Amino acid sequence: MDDETSILVVDEDPGDRAVLADPVCSAGFSVEIIDDHERMVARLREQGADLVLIDPVALGASLENLVGELKADPKLARVPVIAILGDDSFDKAADYVELGIEDFARRPLDRTLTRARILAAIHNKKMRDESASQVANFMALNDIGIALSAEKNLDRLLEMILLHAKQISNSDGGSLYLRTEDDRLKFAIMRTDSLNFALGGTTGREIPFPPLPMYNPETGEPNHSNIATHAALSGESVNIPDAYEAQGFDFSGTRAFDEKTGYRSKSFATIPMKNSVGEVIGVLQLLNASDERSGEVIAFSPAIQKIVESLASQAAVAVDNQMLLQGQKDLLDSFIKLIASAIDAKSPYTGGHCARVPVLTELIAGAACDAQSGPFADFDLNEDQRYELHTAGWLHDCGKVTTPEYVVDKATKLETIFDRVELVRTRFEILKRDAEIDYLKVLGEPDADAEACRARLEDRLAQLRDDRGFIDGANVGGEFMSDEKIDRVKSIASYQYADADNKIRDFLTDNEVYNLSIRKGTLTAEEREVINNHIVMTLEMLEKLPFPKSLRLVPEFAGGHHERMDGKGYPRGLHREDMSMPARMMAIADVFEALTACDRPYKKAMKLSQAMDILGKMKQEHHIDPDLFDLFVENEVHLKYAEQFLLPEQIDSVDVSKYLGPMPGADDAPAPAVKKSA
Repeated sequence: MDDETSILVVDEDPGDRAVLADPVCSAGFSVEIIDDHERMVARLREQGADLVLIDPVALGASLENLVGELKADPKLARVPVIAILGDDSFDKAADYVELGIEDFARRPLDRTLTRARILAAIHNKKMRDESASQVANFMALNDIGIALSAEKNLDRLLEMILLHAKQISNSDGGSLYLRTEDDRLKFAIMRTDSLNFALGGTTGREIPFPPLPMYNPETGEPNHSNIATHAALSGESVNIPDAYEAQGFDFSGTRAFDEKTGYRSKSFATIPMKNSVGEVIGVLQLLNASDERSGEVIAFSPAIQKIVESLASQAAVAVDNQMLLQGQKDLLDSFIKLIASAIDAKSPYTGGHCARVPVLTELIAGAACDAQSGPFADFDLNEDQRYELHTAGWLHDCGKVTTPEYVVDKATKLETIFDRVELVRTRFEILKRDAEIDYLKVLGEPDADAEACRARLEDRLAQLRDDRGFIDGANVGGEFMSDEKIDRVKSIASYQYADADNKIRDFLTDNEVYNLSIRKGTLTAEEREVINNHIVMTLEMLEKLPFPKSLRLVPEFAGGHHERMDGKGYPRGLHREDMSMPARMMAIADVFEALTACDRPYKKAMKLSQAMDILGKMKQEHHIDPDLFDLFVENEVHLKYAEQFLLPEQIDSVDVSKYLGPMPGADDAPAPAVKKSA
């Protein structure tokens, strides 16, 4: 038996004590005799024991209390109790069994038989302990497996794996490595409890140690000198009782760490993590297992190694699944950004818009989630919903891939594939040439009045210069076109010139007159319809995609950013109560980004105060959600966004007080309820 086998005795009989203390009976045992049951229980709770021997008659009424307290304490319930009975008390054996006493010894005690009973009781206890431990470990593995499959954050998952492995093996430290694509083992998480040492995982503290190469970078030979890379290369676990005595592995780094910290690295269990197809995707390494009773550092037992291997197997599948999911998410993100890049290739101006709107939308959503009072006190987005909104933000203008470039980037009224104002300017040069030719012809007549001819020429050229300047200005579309200005366009259109075939044509075509007569901006009604149609195409494109359940609302979020709270938006004419909160957030983000963008060719960069005035007016006109706009203002979202994306000269002082509060003329209908989730 073990030197540490501990036996506690409550027995006042001198003969019993003599037998139990005799070397023949007690060899290999530590026998401690205690006077009463209260001290017995206190001693057991403090240090534990492998066996209890009692004299029921001597204990009398306190017997039931003693056995009851032992069996009621989970830590002591499996400690076997042997009762020592005389001839006069054997008739009570059945009653003692009901109390929880498991075996009996009869006086006078025989040294050999008593030792045999003790050995049998301790053996049975050991078997029960091992069985209970196996059941507990099985239940723990089951619970861990459920937890691992439910965890979606890779850092938390890796941390959970290592912490559970340490708990099961009762080890002081451990590390978890992940295999990289270039066959290196990268530290993902490290823990050493006794040193209060925690890096990686959810700690936010980077691990300073470089990855371990599985192959020599110069020779290409496999690196079997390091225990972790050896486990990854061989796919087999390595159990080392004492690193300082181990042969075949280089523990110089371990010794250097110990020398620096005063630690003593001893037992190691290094387990490869294999996925469902047998590929090693990482390595789990545990350090310094300890005995539960004494706290002494011990080797990892074969039974514990098997359990940790089972955990590593479950963990590898969970990590592999997470990495596959992350890979799919990365692929989707890349595809999303590819769409934005395609739009960027068509128009560098809207490409910036596609990248900025998600940022602004997420700033608004973050403010709503952080609100502790008001309309958004119960609003929240979980991790999946935030990603759903992020995805919708990037895809909200994907339909613009179908919009012609000359419409998307139409900087002037006459622009199509090129700015047709150059053709008009050429015609002005033709009229100027014709005027000069006419002047020279008249000047050559015998009775010509040179001075009068020259004056008429100068008047004509001045008129043409003024008309050209007017057309150039009208083409920009920067100010409202009045009826008077439109009439002047039509007047200039009536000029005539001879083309290259000497055919007489009107100075402006009908299409040019139509475009130059645009009252505001640079787009005709038809072109504006083409622009507006991008949102229809966005919806059609997104609704055809088989989004998973966690992303099923992407089309609704992305497709509602041109809707208005009063139902006058497009394409569906939705009212406020018909729209989700994220869709309303994106509507504000889309407008604010467009107003403040400094990379548009058809407008100057707008100052922050101007953009906020316009948004404030849109609130009054029921264009945007009033509660969200108040949140936008109160949380200074406009300033946070401006610091990232606006030019310094755009950021001016904004009087936010005039935007807050109820809207004049707003109806009394209650705002739609804001649910806990999106």
